Amino acid sequence: MAPVVALVIALVCAGLFVVLADADADNEESAETPLMDQPAPEALGELDGAAFDLAQRKGSWVVLNFFDSNCVQCVREHPDLVAFDESQRALGSSGAELITIVYGDDPEGVDGFFDDNGGDWPVVYDDDGSISAAFGVNLVPETWIVDPDGYIRWRTISTVTTAGLGRVVDDLRARRG
Repeated sequence: MAPVVALVIALVCAGLFVVLADADADNEESAETPLMDQPAPEALGELDGAAFDLAQRKGSWVVLNFFDSNCVQCVREHPDLVAFDESQRALGSSGAELITIVYGDDPEGVDGFFDDNGGDWPVVYDDDGSISAAFGVNLVPETWIVDPDGYIRWRTISTVTTAGLGRVVDDLRARRG
């Protein structure tokens, strides 16, 4: 009897995994965080061999996407991030800046992933995990929006779509005035 129960539980878990992995994540509601409407944590990392400081991005809308090239959901949302970045660049200086934060992933693997799948935005390596820890990121993908004053305005703990992320940024801009 125990093997049958174990098999049923395994099948239910596998089915749940397939359903969740296939879910369309166009959720525009922000996930709860004690950081909401607070100044963004200090985010220091490495960008192209130089120091990266999120505070230097004040004056711009910044979209932070926490990423791992081995994450199925990250791979799934990447084409949407490429399209989102292109749409924001078309807006010129009023467009949001997309930045990928990578922790615990091989830089060569990440560079290869971007070479193969597109994406020409900054990739910050969070070598010591301090950025991920400051934001409370446990799993990827996770996406955050920081306003031009450096305050956190939105967070999602699932994949994003081009349209959904674009609507969120547009709504946040409109509320800000």
